[in-house]
Amino acid sequence: MTNGKATQNSPYKIEVTEGETYFWCACGLSSKQPFCDGSHKGSDFTPIKYTADETKTAAFCGCRSSENQPLCDGTHRKLDDS
Repeated sequence: MTNGKATQNSPYKIEVTEGETYFWCACGLSSKQPFCDGSHKGSDFTPIKYTADETKTAAFCGCRSSENQPLCDGTHRKLDDS
């Protein structure tokens, strides 16, 4: 799958609530980052569903290059070096 538009070169740290479902923006065009607002319509992108397994601060990917989407895996640090 092609990565969407990077919106920032660091994760979005968001408080999530156990059992709640969130839809991460895969295209990078949403005005409600890091979550979907439907801006992907007409493209090949679809939002990625994330259900919180506990109440915590989750780090959602901002660079759109994580291998663990929708969560950050630190890939943005490697992008800074290139």
